[in-house]
Amino acid sequence: MNEKRKKNAEEPENVDRWMVSYADFVTLLFCFFTAMYAISNVDAGKLGKFVKSMREAFEASETGGRAFSVIEDVRILAPMDTEVESVVRNELESIASGSKGGIEIRRDGRGVVISVMDKFLFETGKAQLIEDARPLVDGIASAVRHFPNMVRIEGHTDNMPISSSEFPSNWELSSQRAINVAKYFIDRHNINPGRISTTGYAEFRPVAPNDSADGRTKNRRVDIVILNEREQEREPK
Repeated sequence: MNEKRKKNAEEPENVDRWMVSYADFVTLLFCFFTAMYAISNVDAGKLGKFVKSMREAFEASETGGRAFSVIEDVRILAPMDTEVESVVRNELESIASGSKGGIEIRRDGRGVVISVMDKFLFETGKAQLIEDARPLVDGIASAVRHFPNMVRIEGHTDNMPISSSEFPSNWELSSQRAINVAKYFIDRHNINPGRISTTGYAEFRPVAPNDSADGRTKNRRVDIVILNEREQEREPK
Protein backbone atom coordinates (compact mmCIF):
# COMPACT_ATOMS: atom_id res chain seq x y z
CA MET A 1 0.00 0.00 0.00
CA ASN A 2 2.82 2.36 0.91
CA GLU A 3 4.62 1.53 -2.33
CA LYS A 4 1.52 2.50 -4.42
CA ARG A 5 1.20 5.79 -2.59
CA LYS A 6 4.85 6.45 -3.12
CA LYS A 7 4.58 5.82 -6.86
CA ASN A 8 1.53 8.11 -7.17
CA ALA A 9 3.28 10.82 -5.27
CA GLU A 10 6.25 10.58 -7.59
CA GLU A 11 4.16 10.90 -10.79
CA PRO A 12 4.94 14.30 -12.40
CA GLU A 13 2.16 16.92 -12.71
CA ASN A 14 0.57 17.27 -16.19
CA VAL A 15 1.92 20.65 -17.29
CA ASP A 16 0.10 20.56 -20.65
CA ARG A 17 -3.42 20.99 -19.29
CA TRP A 18 -3.34 24.69 -20.18
CA MET A 19 -3.40 23.73 -23.85
CA VAL A 20 -7.01 22.54 -23.57
CA SER A 21 -8.21 25.92 -22.32
CA TYR A 22 -6.02 27.69 -24.86
CA ALA A 23 -7.48 25.65 -27.73
CA ASP A 24 -11.01 26.47 -26.56
CA PHE A 25 -10.11 30.17 -26.42
CA VAL A 26 -8.65 30.15 -29.95
CA THR A 27 -11.73 28.35 -31.27
CA LEU A 28 -14.02 30.97 -29.73
CA LEU A 29 -11.92 33.76 -31.24
CA PHE A 30 -12.12 32.13 -34.65
CA CYS A 31 -15.92 31.85 -34.41
CA PHE A 32 -16.19 35.47 -33.27
CA PHE A 33 -14.14 36.92 -36.12
CA THR A 34 -15.84 34.67 -38.67
CA ALA A 35 -19.23 36.01 -37.53
CA MET A 36 -17.96 39.60 -37.63
CA TYR A 37 -16.64 39.09 -41.17
CA ALA A 38 -19.96 37.63 -42.31
CA ILE A 39 -21.89 40.56 -40.82
CA SER A 40 -19.62 43.14 -42.44
CA ASN A 41 -20.03 41.65 -45.92
CA VAL A 42 -23.77 41.85 -46.54
CA ASP A 43 -24.83 40.99 -50.06
CA ALA A 44 -27.37 43.69 -50.89
CA GLY A 45 -29.12 41.56 -53.49
CA LYS A 46 -29.56 38.65 -51.11
CA LEU A 47 -30.68 41.05 -48.40
CA GLY A 48 -33.37 42.41 -50.69
CA LYS A 49 -34.62 38.90 -51.48
CA PHE A 50 -34.63 38.04 -47.77
CA VAL A 51 -36.62 41.15 -46.89
CA LYS A 52 -39.06 40.43 -49.71
CA SER A 53 -39.63 36.85 -48.55
CA MET A 54 -40.13 37.99 -44.95
CA ARG A 55 -42.56 40.65 -46.12
CA GLU A 56 -44.60 38.03 -47.96
CA ALA A 57 -44.68 35.93 -44.81
CA PHE A 58 -45.61 38.58 -42.28
CA GLU A 59 -47.08 41.59 -44.06
CA ALA A 60 -49.96 41.99 -46.42
CA SER A 61 -49.50 40.02 -49.58
CA GLU A 62 -49.47 41.94 -52.86
CA THR A 63 -52.97 40.63 -53.60
CA GLY A 64 -54.40 42.18 -50.49
CA GLY A 65 -54.55 39.15 -48.18
CA ARG A 66 -52.38 38.22 -45.23
CA ALA A 67 -50.16 35.17 -45.02
CA PHE A 68 -50.68 34.63 -41.28
CA SER A 69 -53.63 36.37 -39.66
CA VAL A 70 -52.48 35.13 -36.24
CA ILE A 71 -49.53 37.52 -36.33
CA GLU A 72 -50.94 40.26 -38.51
CA ASP A 73 -49.70 42.97 -36.12
CA VAL A 74 -46.08 41.96 -36.69
CA ARG A 75 -44.29 44.63 -38.74
CA ILE A 76 -40.92 44.07 -40.36
CA LEU A 77 -38.48 46.90 -39.82
CA ALA A 78 -37.37 48.75 -42.91
CA PRO A 79 -33.79 48.02 -43.98
CA MET A 80 -31.13 50.71 -43.74
CA ASP A 81 -31.05 53.40 -46.43
CA THR A 82 -27.59 52.31 -47.59
CA GLU A 83 -28.86 48.78 -48.24
CA VAL A 84 -31.94 50.04 -50.06
CA GLU A 85 -29.86 52.38 -52.21
CA SER A 86 -27.46 49.59 -53.13
CA VAL A 87 -30.26 47.28 -54.30
CA VAL A 88 -32.03 50.10 -56.18
CA ARG A 89 -28.83 51.05 -58.01
CA ASN A 90 -28.21 47.43 -58.98
CA GLU A 91 -31.79 47.04 -60.20
CA LEU A 92 -31.80 50.27 -62.24
CA GLU A 93 -28.18 50.35 -63.36
CA SER A 94 -28.81 49.69 -67.05
CA ILE A 95 -31.89 51.93 -67.19
CA ALA A 96 -30.24 54.85 -65.43
CA SER A 97 -27.09 54.66 -67.55
CA GLY A 98 -29.17 55.03 -70.73
CA SER A 99 -31.17 58.00 -69.50
CA LYS A 100 -28.36 60.57 -69.93
CA GLY A 101 -28.87 62.07 -66.51
CA GLY A 102 -32.65 61.91 -66.57
CA ILE A 103 -32.76 59.54 -63.59
CA GLU A 104 -31.12 60.33 -60.27
CA ILE A 105 -30.85 58.01 -57.26
CA ARG A 106 -29.97 59.64 -53.96
CA ARG A 107 -30.53 59.51 -50.22
CA ASP A 108 -31.96 62.24 -48.02
CA GLY A 109 -33.76 62.51 -44.70
CA ARG A 110 -36.83 60.73 -46.08
CA GLY A 111 -35.08 57.64 -47.42
CA VAL A 112 -33.98 56.66 -50.93
CA VAL A 113 -35.24 58.89 -53.74
CA ILE A 114 -35.56 57.84 -57.39
CA SER A 115 -36.01 61.12 -59.28
CA VAL A 116 -37.16 60.98 -62.92
CA MET A 117 -37.41 63.96 -65.27
CA ASP A 118 -40.92 64.40 -66.64
CA LYS A 119 -39.87 64.08 -70.30
CA PHE A 120 -39.15 60.38 -69.71
CA LEU A 121 -42.68 59.83 -68.41
CA PHE A 122 -45.14 62.32 -69.92
CA GLU A 123 -45.83 64.61 -72.82
CA THR A 124 -45.63 68.34 -72.09
CA GLY A 125 -48.56 69.46 -69.98
CA LYS A 126 -49.98 65.92 -69.81
CA ALA A 127 -50.27 63.37 -67.01
CA GLN A 128 -50.80 60.13 -68.93
CA LEU A 129 -47.72 57.89 -68.98
CA ILE A 130 -46.25 57.62 -72.46
CA GLU A 131 -45.61 54.19 -73.97
CA ASP A 132 -41.83 54.64 -73.85
CA ALA A 133 -42.05 55.18 -70.09
CA ARG A 134 -43.26 51.66 -69.36
CA PRO A 135 -39.86 49.86 -69.25
CA LEU A 136 -38.54 52.57 -66.93
CA VAL A 137 -41.52 52.47 -64.58
CA ASP A 138 -41.44 48.65 -64.68
CA GLY A 139 -37.82 48.74 -63.50
CA ILE A 140 -38.61 51.14 -60.68
CA ALA A 141 -41.57 49.01 -59.60
CA SER A 142 -39.32 45.95 -59.56
CA ALA A 143 -36.88 47.79 -57.27
CA VAL A 144 -39.71 48.91 -54.99
CA ARG A 145 -40.96 45.33 -54.65
CA HIS A 146 -37.69 44.29 -53.00
CA PHE A 147 -38.64 46.02 -49.77
CA PRO A 148 -41.58 46.29 -47.35
CA ASN A 149 -41.16 50.06 -47.04
CA MET A 150 -43.89 52.60 -47.61
CA VAL A 151 -43.47 54.49 -50.89
CA ARG A 152 -44.36 58.13 -51.48
CA ILE A 153 -44.74 59.30 -55.08
CA GLU A 154 -44.31 63.05 -55.50
CA GLY A 155 -45.16 65.12 -58.57
CA HIS A 156 -43.24 68.37 -59.26
CA THR A 157 -43.43 71.03 -61.96
CA ASP A 158 -41.54 74.18 -62.87
CA ASN A 159 -42.98 77.64 -62.27
CA MET A 160 -44.44 78.10 -65.75
CA PRO A 161 -48.21 78.51 -65.30
CA ILE A 162 -50.62 76.07 -66.87
CA SER A 163 -54.33 76.58 -67.40
CA SER A 164 -56.40 74.07 -69.32
CA SER A 165 -59.73 72.34 -68.98
CA GLU A 166 -57.92 69.29 -67.62
CA PHE A 167 -55.41 71.05 -65.36
CA PRO A 168 -56.36 74.50 -64.09
CA SER A 169 -52.97 74.84 -62.37
CA ASN A 170 -49.69 73.07 -61.66
CA TRP A 171 -51.22 71.64 -58.47
CA GLU A 172 -53.59 69.44 -60.46
CA LEU A 173 -50.93 68.49 -63.01
CA SER A 174 -48.32 67.46 -60.45
CA SER A 175 -50.86 65.55 -58.37
CA GLN A 176 -52.31 63.63 -61.32
CA ARG A 177 -48.87 62.66 -62.54
CA ALA A 178 -48.04 61.17 -59.15
CA ILE A 179 -51.38 59.38 -59.04
CA ASN A 180 -50.89 57.84 -62.49
CA VAL A 181 -47.48 56.45 -61.56
CA ALA A 182 -49.00 54.99 -58.38
CA LYS A 183 -51.86 53.41 -60.32
CA TYR A 184 -49.38 51.83 -62.71
CA PHE A 185 -47.49 50.29 -59.76
CA ILE A 186 -50.72 48.91 -58.36
CA ASP A 187 -52.45 47.80 -61.57
CA ARG A 188 -49.48 46.40 -63.47
CA HIS A 189 -47.28 45.15 -60.62
CA ASN A 190 -49.79 44.31 -57.89
CA ILE A 191 -47.98 46.45 -55.34
CA ASN A 192 -50.10 46.74 -52.22
CA PRO A 193 -51.91 50.11 -52.43
CA GLY A 194 -51.63 50.39 -48.66
CA ARG A 195 -47.89 50.95 -49.11
CA ILE A 196 -48.28 53.90 -51.47
CA SER A 197 -49.12 57.55 -50.97
CA THR A 198 -49.10 60.36 -53.55
CA THR A 199 -48.73 64.11 -53.40
CA GLY A 200 -48.37 67.01 -55.79
CA TYR A 201 -46.08 69.91 -54.92
CA ALA A 202 -46.55 71.93 -58.11
CA GLU A 203 -43.57 74.33 -58.46
CA PHE A 204 -43.00 74.79 -54.74
CA ARG A 205 -40.28 72.17 -54.09
CA PRO A 206 -37.68 73.06 -56.76
CA VAL A 207 -34.25 71.43 -56.88
CA ALA A 208 -32.83 74.14 -59.16
CA PRO A 209 -33.55 77.80 -59.91
CA ASN A 210 -36.43 78.34 -62.31
CA ASP A 211 -34.65 81.23 -64.05
CA SER A 212 -33.19 79.04 -66.81
CA ALA A 213 -34.44 76.34 -69.16
CA ASP A 214 -32.02 73.82 -67.64
CA GLY A 215 -33.25 74.58 -64.13
CA ARG A 216 -36.88 74.26 -65.12
CA THR A 217 -36.13 70.93 -66.79
CA LYS A 218 -34.67 69.59 -63.54
CA ASN A 219 -37.67 70.79 -61.57
CA ARG A 220 -40.21 69.01 -63.78
CA ARG A 221 -39.91 65.57 -62.25
CA VAL A 222 -41.52 62.71 -60.35
CA ASP A 223 -39.81 61.52 -57.17
CA ILE A 224 -40.41 57.96 -56.00
CA VAL A 225 -39.34 57.94 -52.35
CA ILE A 226 -38.73 54.63 -50.57
CA LEU A 227 -39.33 55.85 -47.04
CA ASN A 228 -37.01 54.97 -44.19
CA GLU A 229 -38.20 53.78 -40.78
CA ARG A 230 -38.27 57.24 -39.23
CA GLU A 231 -40.27 58.74 -42.08
CA GLN A 232 -42.71 55.84 -42.13
CA GLU A 233 -43.63 56.58 -38.53
CA ARG A 234 -44.85 60.01 -39.68
CA GLU A 235 -47.13 58.62 -42.37
CA PRO A 236 -50.88 58.72 -41.63
CA LYS A 237 -52.14 55.35 -40.51
